Amino acid sequence: MIPIGPSPRNTWRVSGEAADLVRPAIAPRPVTVAARPKRVTFDLARSAILVIDMQNDFCHRDGWLASIGVDVAPARAPIAPLCALLPLLRAASVPVVWVNWGSRPDRLNLSPALLHVYNGSGAGAGLGDPLPGTGSPVLQTGAWSAQVVDELAPDPRDIRIDKHRMSGFWDTPLDSILRNLRVDTLFFAGVNLDQCVLHTMADANFAGFDTLLVEDCAATTNPDFCRQATILNIHQIFGFTLASTDLMEAMSP
Repeated sequence: MIPIGPSPRNTWRVSGEAADLVRPAIAPRPVTVAARPKRVTFDLARSAILVIDMQNDFCHRDGWLASIGVDVAPARAPIAPLCALLPLLRAASVPVVWVNWGSRPDRLNLSPALLHVYNGSGAGAGLGDPLPGTGSPVLQTGAWSAQVVDELAPDPRDIRIDKHRMSGFWDTPLDSILRNLRVDTLFFAGVNLDQCVLHTMADANFAGFDTLLVEDCAATTNPDFCRQATILNIHQIFGFTLASTDLMEAMSP
């Protein structure tokens, strides 16, 4: 019989006369890690990491946020810990999924309300408008502004999702891709913690995924009370938080 399916983890075996619907067994790889508010054991074989919006417009000193006077130093803080963590996850065959803001060039997937959020006066450089310094259209798919920062250059094995809302699950194939990978547990990283990271994590939790935030791999350019409130909400509602160093130590042989 011939295997058929979107990924090696999610396949049938078929012939002209029969179909075997039993998916391949995925041997569990339990890992126990120090986390908050309690210790967590998860299955590494059924896990993925979502890295959200680590893009030039949010994290580069020539990007959109910097151009409107935002200090992007906090948004760059996750770069170093992610540089250490992501190769270890890839080596363990954990999917790395980049969930990046990437609007259509014609902006037909953006509402006036959403455009207003990013260009309140209507006279500034909002979504899809060229930045005065670089000329790159703000957060437009395929443009320099929407690319992952150079320090975190994605691996060819990684998966990319373009989003156009705060949540990476809204009107994107993210849910389908994760289910075809037969993933149950999601780690979260990126910016802004209290906006796109939180909303994507909330939707993942509502959809039935286990959700854990890697605290030092996520950040916000907003005041620290926003970070504190987000961590509190995660502990009370959405799951757990942990440090990348504790995760790497727990994964070590």
